[in-house]
Amino acid sequence: MTDLEQQVFSQVSAIIANEEQVIGRRGILIPLKKAILAEGDIRNVIDIVSSDPALSAHMLMRSNSAQAAVVENHKARSLKEALIRLGQVNIYRYAFAFYLKERLDELPQPYKKLVHGYWKLTENIATDAVDSLVDMEGVDIDADEVQTLALFSVFGLIIALTAFAYLNANAEQPFPLSAIKSVIDNQQQTLTIEAFEALDLDQDLRQEFMIAHNLRQTGNPNSAGLILRRVLSIRGLLMNPL
Repeated sequence: MTDLEQQVFSQVSAIIANEEQVIGRRGILIPLKKAILAEGDIRNVIDIVSSDPALSAHMLMRSNSAQAAVVENHKARSLKEALIRLGQVNIYRYAFAFYLKERLDELPQPYKKLVHGYWKLTENIATDAVDSLVDMEGVDIDADEVQTLALFSVFGLIIALTAFAYLNANAEQPFPLSAIKSVIDNQQQTLTIEAFEALDLDQDLRQEFMIAHNLRQTGNPNSAGLILRRVLSIRGLLMNPL
């Protein structure tokens, strides 16, 4: 890396390590994570999600969109039904993605446009990955696990660009976009791993992400990462190409 790229990389990494700067309304995420880690009554989780009507609607939409691809005529009629079926890990992943997207909407241009482009890409990847389950036989893979994993398929790029936007917002002399592009091109794996660790996302998500990008192998035929790997390979997005 050049001196400029090293400077950008170091400062972007420091911002990524600060959860408050990267994620929006942590007032919901923090108690939600605590309730999930406590492995207590699901009603506590339902109450926390229900306290934000926008998040509740999003959860119901996500749940039904994943199920619609694999189960005919099945639609959750209530938030409670949807959350009980989702399981607590998927609940947190969906909530995290929801608040991350909310935070991205606050970014200034041109970063907002760039990051939204990546977000649209993740949505398309998620749709393709879930749709691919329809034609598969002999596997037992949860559609929501596939969908939540796919929503993190270019996670490192989104977080790095977000951090770069915050960096330039406070810089006396803004860094050129070419600098962060070069850093992302050469340090995507490192930045992604740093983001997963700093934001304390669940270990299964990290492992399946590595499988999806062909950075780790698995003998599990029911791996959500293997499903996503096929989609990412077709799109030429694997960190470690096949």
